Amino acid sequence: MKLADYRAAIDLDEPFRPAAAPVADRGMLLHALLADLVADGTVARPGLWDVDIERAAGDPLLARRLLGTLLTVRPPGNWVPEAVARVDAMLSAEAADRACVAAKDLPRLTETHPRTRYPAADRTALWQGDLTTLAADAVVNAANAALLGCFRPGHACVDNALHTAAGPRLREDCSRIMELQGHPEPTGAAKITRGYHLPARHVLHTVGPIVDGPPGPDDAVALAASYHSCLDLAAEAGARTVAFCSISTGVFGYPRLPAARVALEAVASWLDARPGALDLVVLDVYGTEDHAVYTSAINEPHDW
Repeated sequence: MKLADYRAAIDLDEPFRPAAAPVADRGMLLHALLADLVADGTVARPGLWDVDIERAAGDPLLARRLLGTLLTVRPPGNWVPEAVARVDAMLSAEAADRACVAAKDLPRLTETHPRTRYPAADRTALWQGDLTTLAADAVVNAANAALLGCFRPGHACVDNALHTAAGPRLREDCSRIMELQGHPEPTGAAKITRGYHLPARHVLHTVGPIVDGPPGPDDAVALAASYHSCLDLAAEAGARTVAFCSISTGVFGYPRLPAARVALEAVASWLDARPGALDLVVLDVYGTEDHAVYTSAINEPHDW
């Protein structure tokens, strides 16, 4: 499905303006939100949530963890306006507390790896950090074929992290897109939504290949397609800075070093074919091991 087929349906071009009113008492807001989510019946489990809410009444940390659990497992749809407003107020307050990094200010590979032969070094950056704190025009989410986010509370995947920080409006947009599409998202394709409470303006959702064992040529083609699809869509939506997570690594099974090589080659070939289309592509890694893998790939004696 093309961008034109769903752009208006999710108001992609409308700037998201979160609630501006200050939150005077987060404890009271949390308690009201928990009551909202239990009352709407979408995640109710008789007896359990009532006990947890009573325990959480005097424990803001427990209340916030419970809220995160409920938002993670809650399916899309059936939101009442009052609950949406309260979620927005809470997430807006938390976003205001979060330190962010401007993607446009990150040093390029020409500065951090001056000896690299990578052809797109002047238009790419390697950054180790939390993607939910990066202020870019678009950040990339490694999604599954359902495109609705991770429903496992506390699961350490980028899909869960982005949906948690952005808030439930992100899942609602993804659900609307999937309703219009009528079938699971194909491997190598991508969709775009607003970023909501993220510092990024947009989120690109792509499904990379799932690999069991050494990746083959078809896996590399599918992974490169995910990068190209995201870049195509970002440019079409007017983005100038795009930040990628490490697509298909982790639970999807693609080995880190081959995945980094595919990512670098895919980004370089796309940028070289479209001079001026984007200002910067950020390759974001979260862990030290991933950073070392990318550093190795960037500095390989490769003819590209």
